[in-house]
Amino acid sequence: MSLSKVKHIVLVLSGKGGVGKSSVTTQLALSLSLAGHSVGVLDIDLTGPSIPRMFGIENAKVTQAPGGWLPITVHEADPTAGTGSLRVMSLGFLLPRRGDAVVWRGPKKTAMVRQFLSDVFWDELDYLLIDTPPGTSDEHISLAETLLQKARPDQLAGAVVVTTPQAVATADVRKELNFCIKTGIRILGVVENMCGFVCPNCSECTMIFSSGGGEIMAGDFGVQFLGSVPIDPQFLVLIETGKRPRYPEGTLVNGQDISTPAGAPHIEEESIKDAASLMQKYRACSLAPIFSKMTADVVSAVQRANLA
Repeated sequence: MSLSKVKHIVLVLSGKGGVGKSSVTTQLALSLSLAGHSVGVLDIDLTGPSIPRMFGIENAKVTQAPGGWLPITVHEADPTAGTGSLRVMSLGFLLPRRGDAVVWRGPKKTAMVRQFLSDVFWDELDYLLIDTPPGTSDEHISLAETLLQKARPDQLAGAVVVTTPQAVATADVRKELNFCIKTGIRILGVVENMCGFVCPNCSECTMIFSSGGGEIMAGDFGVQFLGSVPIDPQFLVLIETGKRPRYPEGTLVNGQDISTPAGAPHIEEESIKDAASLMQKYRACSLAPIFSKMTADVVSAVQRANLA
């Protein structure tokens, strides 16, 4: 199995579509890399692979190797800066054109998931994050069965479950938590995404979708609540254009002032998209400190699980 050199496998799950699993996966990966860990991201959302776009590497093509594929490198490790490497694999890299539809029945999806788990040469990784489609269908069952059968007990660290605050979302996500319980997958914690909106023109962070639903759900299941994440258009601008996030004076997110320092340079050339600098520009994003804490909590949860 190509996962033999992976230390910890973390699934990113949700029973609801459109809650931002890929966004959460991307930011967890960037935060882990900033913390010095070597990271891989495997995108098994076969009908909607968005991870290549999130990292700005849509035009990349995987290299075929004897017996499998080499993942795409987003950036290498930088020991002087204390950052780790980041590599990505997705069906999006294998499609002839970006807009091509994947019209597959269950057995072919199952075979593709198993092939991704066995035929991608990750080499040494501290963490492999697996971005999944919504629901508890063929891909999830194949993923759970394969990992529980073939991965070492200490490899499958568990799942991070993503929801939005509304009751209609948490009702579906509860099914995902039950899926984890039934399949024996440890739940590392719950992330409540889209709990507010960071206005790019003023200093307000408005709770447009309410908040607290994810925390209540985590309490009901007795699992850790990792935190709430607002919608930040500046993060979307960073992903789409590569422009460094900037915030007006007095911008507060989760009680923290993330205003752009007065006199900070505004370089127009930064609008040029550069995957290699994505991690460094992400440091200026309002969501970076939120995910830094979440990442530390996930790492702690994994370590506690290994000691148990």
